[in-house]
Amino acid sequence: MDDIDQMILNVMKENGRATVSEISKKVRLSVPAVSERIKKLEDGHIIEHYTIKVNREKMGYGLMAMVFVNIEDTVHVKNFREKVIHFKEVLECHHMAGEYDYMLKVLATGTGELEDFLSTKLKGIKGVQKSSTFIVLSTLKETINR
Repeated sequence: MDDIDQMILNVMKENGRATVSEISKKVRLSVPAVSERIKKLEDGHIIEHYTIKVNREKMGYGLMAMVFVNIEDTVHVKNFREKVIHFKEVLECHHMAGEYDYMLKVLATGTGELEDFLSTKLKGIKGVQKSSTFIVLSTLKETINR
């Protein structure tokens, strides 16, 4: 990956709907050259996925929480990992160093849905020893990519 590839990525991160023609003008390369570079970035798994960012509140999701989880024994880790990634409420799951084993970024419509997730789904996973939940009051910065 070179500086031109980085410039292409920067244009695409700023506007995922930018056409190859628009990108080519910004990076000063021909349309076929930009298309070829994008294909190589996709084939090399540098570009992993195309998506959109939606306004969560307007979609009815008014509650975000960070849930820190401890697993009681390493024999339960595989099961936890396999189960937690399938919950629609979990936007992110990070393995952590420190006091907690995992941090989950959870999105819910409200406290009832969060309670159901914590009480039924999360604590229903064998090996979940304890969790600690922090409600997000507001988000000052949230970046998908760097």
